[in-house]
Amino acid sequence: MHPDYEQKNFSDADKRGQLRLIAAPDARDGALTIHQDVELFAAVLCPNERVTHELRDGRSAWVQVARGNLELNGRALAEGDGAAVVNERELELQSQDGVEFLLFDLA
Repeated sequence: MHPDYEQKNFSDADKRGQLRLIAAPDARDGALTIHQDVELFAAVLCPNERVTHELRDGRSAWVQVARGNLELNGRALAEGDGAAVVNERELELQSQDGVEFLLFDLA
């Protein structure tokens, strides 16, 4: 595989109130191409806003909080926190006071 480089701006408006796919092996929906079995999502949620994500069989996840406070399946995460998720089918992510985070859907 030859080295490759892509760059794209995803504004807060692109990520507001939703999980916005920003990188994936198939580059669908305008995402960047990544040569790994991972789908990377970014989100910006207003206070008390929530999103859900379903993990397919055999998948796990990593959630990284960039700013603000987040509840992940009822567990509190603060700015800078990360959490590994295994043996869960659905992720419920709820903002406490406004939050920006990344969700890695992993093989």
